[in-house]
Amino acid sequence: MAPGTKLVIVESPAKAQKIGEYLGKDFRVDASVGHIRDLPNPSELPADMKKGPYGKFAIAVDDGFEPYYVVDADKKKKVAELKRALKDADELFLATDEDREGEAIAWHLLEVLKPKVPVRRMVFHEITKEAIQRAVNDTRELDTHLVDAQESRRILDRLYGYEVSPVLWRKVKQGLSAGRVQSVATRLVVERERERMAFRVASYWDVEGEFAPGGNSGQGFEAKLTGIDGSKVASGRDFADDGTLKTANAVQLDAAAAEAIAAGTREADVVVREVSEKPYTRRPSAPFTTSTLQQEASRKLRMNSQSTMRTAQRLYENGYITYMRTDSTNLSSGAVSAARSQARDMYGADFVPESPRVYGKKSKNAQEAHEAIRPAGDSFRTPAQVAGEIRGGEYALYELIWKRTIASQMADAKGSTASVKLTATLPEGTSAGGTAYSSAQFSASGTVITFRGFLAAYEEGRDESRYGDDSAMGMRLPRLSEGVALETLRADAQGHQTSPPARYTEATLVKALEERGIGRPSTYAATVGTIQDRGYVHSRGSALVPTWLAFAVTQLLEQHFPRLVDYDFTASMESDLDKIAHGEEQRVAWLQRFYFGDQASSTEGLRDLVADLGDIDARAVSAVTTGDGTVVRVGRYGPYVELPGEEGETPRRATVPDEIAPDEMTAAKAEELLAAAADDGRVLGTDPETGREIVAKNGRYGPYVTEVVEDEEGETKGAKKKAKVKPRTGSLFADMDLATIELDTALRLLSLPRVVGQDAEGVDITAQNGRYGPYLKKGTDSRSLETEAQIFDITLEEALAIYAQPKQRGRGAAKPPLAEFGEDPVSGRKVVAKDGRFGPYVTDGETNATLRRGDDPETLTEERAFELIAEKRSKGPTTRKKPATRAKTTRKAPAKKSSTGRASTKKS
Repeated sequence: MAPGTKLVIVESPAKAQKIGEYLGKDFRVDASVGHIRDLPNPSELPADMKKGPYGKFAIAVDDGFEPYYVVDADKKKKVAELKRALKDADELFLATDEDREGEAIAWHLLEVLKPKVPVRRMVFHEITKEAIQRAVNDTRELDTHLVDAQESRRILDRLYGYEVSPVLWRKVKQGLSAGRVQSVATRLVVERERERMAFRVASYWDVEGEFAPGGNSGQGFEAKLTGIDGSKVASGRDFADDGTLKTANAVQLDAAAAEAIAAGTREADVVVREVSEKPYTRRPSAPFTTSTLQQEASRKLRMNSQSTMRTAQRLYENGYITYMRTDSTNLSSGAVSAARSQARDMYGADFVPESPRVYGKKSKNAQEAHEAIRPAGDSFRTPAQVAGEIRGGEYALYELIWKRTIASQMADAKGSTASVKLTATLPEGTSAGGTAYSSAQFSASGTVITFRGFLAAYEEGRDESRYGDDSAMGMRLPRLSEGVALETLRADAQGHQTSPPARYTEATLVKALEERGIGRPSTYAATVGTIQDRGYVHSRGSALVPTWLAFAVTQLLEQHFPRLVDYDFTASMESDLDKIAHGEEQRVAWLQRFYFGDQASSTEGLRDLVADLGDIDARAVSAVTTGDGTVVRVGRYGPYVELPGEEGETPRRATVPDEIAPDEMTAAKAEELLAAAADDGRVLGTDPETGREIVAKNGRYGPYVTEVVEDEEGETKGAKKKAKVKPRTGSLFADMDLATIELDTALRLLSLPRVVGQDAEGVDITAQNGRYGPYLKKGTDSRSLETEAQIFDITLEEALAIYAQPKQRGRGAAKPPLAEFGEDPVSGRKVVAKDGRFGPYVTDGETNATLRRGDDPETLTEERAFELIAEKRSKGPTTRKKPATRAKTTRKAPAKKSSTGRASTKKS
């Protein structure tokens, strides 16, 4: 690095490379690769600090909540590189992201590098040549309020996690974690499942008819029965979740009544009772925020939150879009001009309104720190212009952002909505169940778009409605007037059932968190990922299903720490962090109230909340009662259903398989599991060679057979002490049944691996079952078998013939697909599910994605297949790196935060 060079530090190497192209030879651009230091785990503290004020949290809670930071072991080399680069620089530009995390990274760099040259804070929202050159010439001071807010959040999360998680370890299960936002997100998913568990199905019927003026079938239109003899006919919206009718005076029709009315309608005199028409206007959606981008990418591209953010990060770092972590819907004046100009050029002047559109943010606690997410630059590149540079998920996401941005500055869509109400005078004698019916009312509506406006560029996706799609977009009604007679072309009775509340998807969970003011743009994807990684939630298709473990944890927190999982309280903490970021709240005073309590409002602090755990009944909090009284308990080895026995008898218990969702655990399902468990441990007989009992059991991972070993000891090679004999086990083959398996078959399973014979060199060839199916093994060379039956049947000649063939990758010859789906929304290629060497996977011919736990090829939906491929595609090619060795910190004194760059703010 030549003397007199300016050093620019950003977070990522990709960002550094792109910015370096724009700044020229007088600048060196380097990357910190994220945060360079953080709070250590207490176990990593120097020995002389473990008993001091930093020993419990690496935070001195009694000394102004002063944190103790250490440089990460895998960042020491990077810090040394940055220090060497700084020696030859005459200026330092800190160009990390302009949010709290970015500001904190910049401050930590100052603290560690201790520069003796002028320091400038360089900020930008997009990586284009113009934006970077403007940013170099228009720098600012470090924003210490943003640093305070980030540090407060980090301390808050450390205190919350380190105080509450041990409670879960002691009362629920070792190794669990609690988090300020993750625990609330888990509660949301659990509450929705509780609603589904309490839900009771209601059945109802209605009638759909097709009518035409003057018998002209070419003008026929459909209408729904909405009233009978002046009373409203009940639809799905009229029922409560307990299955009862909640709408006063609504009539719930059964099959007989609906069939009678349908028959009567076919013979009835039908006339138009009322006709109305009103203009229809639809406005475009605002440009993307982080939340709405994740929601729309989920709906249209089947990308989950983490995949969306990884892809958006790459687009931002390579100069295609603006900064992707934002809750602002604002566009700069230049961006508005670019969008309007491009819309005018592509669609015509009529498609652009006279004045620019301005969007206000409606969510709680919007920070408005950045622009909305949009294409980068003062003029936007069309998807066609970038098609040669990016592909796959990156191209699809860029196209989505481009369309949304352009559409946001386009004209309203215009049209008209016509509604018609009909009266059918039923013939005398129309009755069912002792009730006579004389008059039926039918309704129909249709919306016709006459000017597409912004719809020419983009239409926002919609989540599936619980009550079905009531709109009649595009249905055109014939011209009708009151009193016109109609002919009934068709009238059919239709039965329906109410649906439970839909489970959250990643997109709708993010939306719910945002609406409640919980979390921030930078945390949504991480929160959704964390609750899945921790085992609190798993995916079934696109739906998020809580585990029984999530129920137990949520119950404990609701009963004993209700404030910590209260939605409003959690949102208020986000609001308070915003106040700290704006300089309206003091960091230390706020943390003091949270941890030690607030005497002024008699609010108990976190420290006292977790102090007395004696009244927490671990057995009670781990018991989940379903809607019909079935009890599921969360034990050390997983969930199980329990039914108390008669006095003096042992309760009946059965393991609950992972694939059974909580809302599916009915009394009938519990009895089925208990009945199956009655065969669990069924004695098949005695092994004539060992004299041990052979039993058939049902385990968490499927049925198996094993032998009963009574504290026997055996010789262990190289060991001085005899070790206990481990029982042999063998999983049942796919075509075997736990209830009917016999001793002979069990002994054959326990005898595996089977020695088929030896090759010409005297090496044993064995046949056995493995994680990926049946196979042969000769030394370290394994070959797949086609069926499990071959394990017992294959001869030495057949085995040698297999080994004589060249080794094939995977499981031999190509197999037919397990399932076939439509075309992937990104690649446009047909998607299929296949059985591979490492289990089933889906592929579009370009991207392969392994099915996750809980994904069954037989029930896999098209949406889930697209989602798995989108997630894999967003990760890009896999690169394997050696894990970094974490070195112990040997600092003897805590690193106090110096006043470098923060002189304007005093800790208090």
